[in-house]
Amino acid sequence: MARMIKCVKLGIEAEGMESPPFPGPKGQFIYDNISQKAWQEWIEMQTMIINEQRLASFDPKARKLLEEEREKFLFAGGFEMPEGYVPEKG
Repeated sequence: MARMIKCVKLGIEAEGMESPPFPGPKGQFIYDNISQKAWQEWIEMQTMIINEQRLASFDPKARKLLEEEREKFLFAGGFEMPEGYVPEKG
C-alpha cells in the first residue's frame, strides 16, 4: 500500500515518495511534505532550468541556485520560469 501524505505543493492528500530524495534533514522534510507527483514535477522543472541556463550540476553556484529554486517551487510559491523560457507549442 502506498504511503499517503498531505502534499504541501499540491495541497491535497497524495502518494508519498518511497524514500527521501537525498540524505539529511532537508531530504527528510521533502519526504514528509512533498508527494511523488510534486517531486516529479520538480525534477522536470530542474532539468529545464539546467538546460535553459546551461548550468553545470557540479558547480557550487549552480547547486545553490537549484536549491533556492527547489524551495520556491515546492514550498514558497514564489517560483518563476527560467528567464528566456519559451513554452513549447504543441
